[in-house]
Amino acid sequence: MSNTTTRSEPPAATPYGTLPPASPPAQRKPVSLPRLADMHARGEKISMLTAYDATFAAMADAAGIDCLLVGDSLGMVCQGLASTVGVTLDTMRYHTDSVSRGLRRVQGTAWLIADLPFGSYQESREQALRSATMLMQAGAHMVKLEGGGWTTETVRFLVERGIPVCAHLGLTPQTVHALGGYRVQGKGDAGALLKQQAHALQDAGATMLVLEMVPAALAAELTTELKQCATIGIGAGKGTAGQVLVLHDMLGINLGRMPKFVRNFMADASSISEALAAYVRAVKDGSFPDDQLHAW
Repeated sequence: MSNTTTRSEPPAATPYGTLPPASPPAQRKPVSLPRLADMHARGEKISMLTAYDATFAAMADAAGIDCLLVGDSLGMVCQGLASTVGVTLDTMRYHTDSVSRGLRRVQGTAWLIADLPFGSYQESREQALRSATMLMQAGAHMVKLEGGGWTTETVRFLVERGIPVCAHLGLTPQTVHALGGYRVQGKGDAGALLKQQAHALQDAGATMLVLEMVPAALAAELTTELKQCATIGIGAGKGTAGQVLVLHDMLGINLGRMPKFVRNFMADASSISEALAAYVRAVKDGSFPDDQLHAW
């Protein structure tokens, strides 16, 4: 009788950085709207990052990220555009599909949000519905659109038709030319209008609200007031219900000047996976952002 020990074969290598075969079912439950609402109600911070491709989506999911945003920031990060204005709906569909496939391949649990790009929802509510449908069919669980005022009825129209919506107030990059540049929004008397718009968006059915580059005190007030809509801050202080950063920024991959609200998580990490996990921990335990360093 042979006394040799049978060894299991190592997993086959995958070429060109492709994802490995699907892993066993994840232990974490998939993130859903009810779960996000429960996190908001309990005060558990919601972690979010942008993702534009399958590999980074899978890596962020493995790090425990709650939400992934296929942001139109890909225009600047991936395409080399000067702003997000030139990003098309077809481009957003392509990247949403890529991120969605990356999550499916590893049986990921992250909630997937996709930006409606400039020009894809301004014409009419019906245009917004067609655009949102395209991104949902590509794998998004929720769509995001920018601005208050007239967008409120668009939000209501989409929500009534079963499409979850994330709103976006403060610095809205799609209208950066009208705003006069990348400046803090909601200071002084302008804060009252921003609060009014936020409440109107919640009443219209938005269940998530990105607050970008608004005073920390204003963002904290809104977070307390909005019971049915979780605020996600970027340059809005630590008082929001969650945080989001552009993936490349938090990894220190930035060809320009790093925004004030960014922390480079690669600086103290030995790998990208370690940096992603550190970001999730820092958001969850409240150590990021630091209002003295990353907010106004």
